[in-house]
Amino acid sequence: MGKFVNSVEEFFSFCETNEVEFVDFRFTDLKGTWHHVTYRMSAVGASIFKNGLPFDGSSIPAWQPINKSDMLLKPDVDSAFLDPFTADATVIVICDVYDIYKNDLYEKCPRSIAKKTLQYLDDSGIGDTAYFGPENEFFVFEDVRMKLTANESSYRLDTVDGEWNDNTVYEGGNMGHRARTKGGYFPVMPIDSGVDLRAEMMKVLEEVGLEVMLGHHEVAQGQHEIGVKFDTLVEAADNVQKLKYVIKMVAHLNGKSVTFMPKPLYGDNGNGMHVHQSIWKDGKNLFYTEGAYGNLSELALNYLGGIFAHSDAVASFSNPSTNSYKRLIPGFEAPSILTYSSQNRSASCRIPYGAGEMAVRIETRFPDSASCPYLCFSVLMLAGLDGIKNKSVPVGPMDEDLYELSLDEIREKKIPQMPHTLRAAVEGLIADNEFLLPVMTPEFVDTYQHYQFERQIWPDEARPTPFEVQSTYSC
Repeated sequence: MGKFVNSVEEFFSFCETNEVEFVDFRFTDLKGTWHHVTYRMSAVGASIFKNGLPFDGSSIPAWQPINKSDMLLKPDVDSAFLDPFTADATVIVICDVYDIYKNDLYEKCPRSIAKKTLQYLDDSGIGDTAYFGPENEFFVFEDVRMKLTANESSYRLDTVDGEWNDNTVYEGGNMGHRARTKGGYFPVMPIDSGVDLRAEMMKVLEEVGLEVMLGHHEVAQGQHEIGVKFDTLVEAADNVQKLKYVIKMVAHLNGKSVTFMPKPLYGDNGNGMHVHQSIWKDGKNLFYTEGAYGNLSELALNYLGGIFAHSDAVASFSNPSTNSYKRLIPGFEAPSILTYSSQNRSASCRIPYGAGEMAVRIETRFPDSASCPYLCFSVLMLAGLDGIKNKSVPVGPMDEDLYELSLDEIREKKIPQMPHTLRAAVEGLIADNEFLLPVMTPEFVDTYQHYQFERQIWPDEARPTPFEVQSTYSC
């Protein structure tokens, strides 16, 4: 697993060996969406990797104005891999965005921000390597319908896994084996009907260079997870982009639909993106202290304390949709209480059990896959580095079942919580963003908060929901 090419020369040799006809250059926007432009192989020369290729930055939401729209894609040759889905042999290359007006990596390019974050870590002298291990959960549906007009709002998501289909008439019969609400964790076939689909996804993920560890049915109906090995910050974010692309496409080609949406089903568990993190220097894990609680070092606790101290601002990137906060409610393994534990998953940070020196890490459990992985990982680390600088101390450890605490008890114990809405998170970012400014520019932060209000918060707040109509119509 891993890289297929390590140099421009190897890239062209790789393309020749695989009879590549097209090169697909991809980059990521603020939302975390991949965009691409495809070149004929005959039009791609070595100079492209040095000089870049032009594109219109004004056509990407919240990027350049029309009068300064010319930008460059700078391909990262090390990221090249074969697209497993195209009819003609195509190699995908992930790109950074370059600002021709400032002669620098573009300040609004998430992947460029991630690279600058790594440079900031190195310049700080604290560490030289940051490892990130995301766990992306997802749902598989067979039918997806939605409608949003001035007088009508509805959606319908259907999975054969759903207990609501117990009385559905299927051609060939209804076999009746289904995971119940919150009952989908680890059953075997026939209740777990996704074994073959996940196996295909896992094999294709390996084809594109990911080291796949495991796959299983998750707690909710129609919910799954495939685990891949951790990597360094930028590469781990690249891997999330690859994973989402592969999983969606394998499902699509099998007549199914995948969503990484945080909370698609009411009354069942949602999708998280738990993020494992550690910082190293000179080959040594700085998060490890033998004999401490969870073998976790003081530096690691300060790092975690920084994340908690800036939790609202962090959440605006790690949980960037209004739907994100429908997942972060009590009763559904929602990691919204800002403390840590090595013994339970109810805390927003778990210290994985039994980890030795090479594996000690923190696992932040509140992020979700609606986030742009480059921005999410960068902001987590910037908050953590600020915590190390200021010796922030998190509340905890707390090994009790935090899900059993009432809201009054949480307040009495003075346990901080995640923000309850995206508006609160973004307002937190507006009030608290100085810790981001060693890497992000004030212009980027301002653009991002406006983008969140205009794309998510105001449209959501302006629309009546079916629940509101049902509960308020007869008032």
